[in-house]
Amino acid sequence: MTQQPPPSINLHGAVDLSALAAPPPPPPSADTPAGLVLDVTEETFNDVVQQSNQVPVVVLLWQVGEGQSIQLNTTLQTLVTEQAGKFVLARIDVAANPRLAQVFQVQAVPAALAVIKGQPVPLFQGAPAAEQVRPVLDQLLQLAQEQGVTGTVDAGQEPGADDQEPAEPPLPPHIQAAYDAIEADDLDGAVAAFEGAIAENPADAEAVAGLAQVQLLQRIGGLDPAQVLQHATEAPAGDLDAQLPAADLEVAGGRLAEGFARLLQVIRVTAGEDKERARVRLLELFRLAADDAPEVVKARRDLAIALY
Repeated sequence: MTQQPPPSINLHGAVDLSALAAPPPPPPSADTPAGLVLDVTEETFNDVVQQSNQVPVVVLLWQVGEGQSIQLNTTLQTLVTEQAGKFVLARIDVAANPRLAQVFQVQAVPAALAVIKGQPVPLFQGAPAAEQVRPVLDQLLQLAQEQGVTGTVDAGQEPGADDQEPAEPPLPPHIQAAYDAIEADDLDGAVAAFEGAIAENPADAEAVAGLAQVQLLQRIGGLDPAQVLQHATEAPAGDLDAQLPAADLEVAGGRLAEGFARLLQVIRVTAGEDKERARVRLLELFRLAADDAPEVVKARRDLAIALY
């Protein structure tokens, strides 16, 4: 269990579309004290890195609802409860947080690793039995002790319970309706709700981005990615019907640069209505990433050159 240098973690501009319709992770077992099992997202991952300076963090990369993932989750919850705060379990649903799976270079789930002082420590893949996992965790605790990480978590108390921030205000009705529709797999309803929010406030950035995400999900629904991308590769660069869905799939998969470059090439080699359709689609896809994401900044510059 040798340490490796930490990967370069850069989640800025990540496109997380699957999270829109992903089922929520199940709550920890009722037998597990509060604060020992955390559900982590890209936004809260830095909290895990910081906590690893005080206590080892076992990271479970899993897929909610998948058989082996459920089995390993149950095993690790049992062991974290037994250790009573000597380590915490951080669960990452890879379907909802694909960029984190890329950061850890995970090829298959479930998989487990640990973080000690911000450094990743590989543990195991698959779902071994509890009697096989216990000695691995014993070694992990020994490694943590050697590095001076000997703190414990106050089991039964949520992290930051003594200094909790005020609850966030409720979402605007249109936005809440959109999220409810997404959870119900009603993408048409979500589009209508986001459009209502934008009609009420055209400057609502959350609604604009949400609408772009849901419309992308509608466009790629039912597509065979391999077939679409192969067809686009074989088709001329100006074949709009071939290139548009391919760009959608690339951006939906987090390959922003590839998707943007594909549409930029269409713009360069077409004219008239086709050129305009490609430009509009590219601007729509820009809304799926942060304005200052490197891929967006470069593509906007290249778009200006391609148009003029």
